[in-house]
Amino acid sequence: MVINTSMPHTYRSIFISDVHLGTRDCKAASLNNFLKHNTCDTLYLVGDIIDAWKIQQNKWKWKQSHTNVVRRVLGHAKRGTKVVYVAGNHDEFLRPMIPYGFSFGLVEIKNQAIHTGIDGKRYLITHGDLFDGISSLAPWLAFLGDKLYDLILDWNSRFNWFRHKLGFGYWSLSKYLKYKVKKASDFVFQFEGNLAAYCKKRGFDGVICGHIHHAEIKEIDGIIYMNDGDWVESCTALVEHHDGRWEIVTWTKESDDVGINPTSSAHQQSE
Repeated sequence: MVINTSMPHTYRSIFISDVHLGTRDCKAASLNNFLKHNTCDTLYLVGDIIDAWKIQQNKWKWKQSHTNVVRRVLGHAKRGTKVVYVAGNHDEFLRPMIPYGFSFGLVEIKNQAIHTGIDGKRYLITHGDLFDGISSLAPWLAFLGDKLYDLILDWNSRFNWFRHKLGFGYWSLSKYLKYKVKKASDFVFQFEGNLAAYCKKRGFDGVICGHIHHAEIKEIDGIIYMNDGDWVESCTALVEHHDGRWEIVTWTKESDDVGINPTSSAHQQSE
């Protein structure tokens, strides 16, 4: 389904994560355009919005487009949108301040949140790193993996430059590698299974997360699992319609004078 950008779209809630503001590969222009054309009652920022790891690595790349995203989010909050920021592992510097009620203007900062759907179902909102075997048990390995991911993105950029010159479309090396090793990584660390088991034990109907940069809606052992993807490669958001439908929206348009239509995926929650 192609979304008509000539008129704004209003949702009950929008979930975005893994923006990684402050990094070279952040698709801030696309996110800013998405937030310009889409509004909601509640906006959830599900972790890794700001990439503080790059400060530690002395690779901080803050651009004007990154500032525009911050201004756009604050603008939504000022106009009445409830904005909830759930901290992730790349912006974990926020977590020690959460017990003291720290907030960023009108933006609430939380470690986890609970969202109640229009049908009354309760969803745990968490970035997901606390359920990732690598991040929780071996942080140094996650840090190493982040550097490797940067290297893959650099190779990917060079490779796609040649593809573009030859008239071919974009191809993601990191996604290809993720899909190739997905079965093995799921077996070892059981990221999705850990989340589902935790939610079932706590009485939640579902979970909304990010962290692994792979947007998806599915059911795991009776628990609704929804991942909103990322804004480094995929440019995806999870949206909840006012009639209770859930969808993953892909938005690659950077400005209104560029003729690239954002699309909505066929992923919808089946009752």
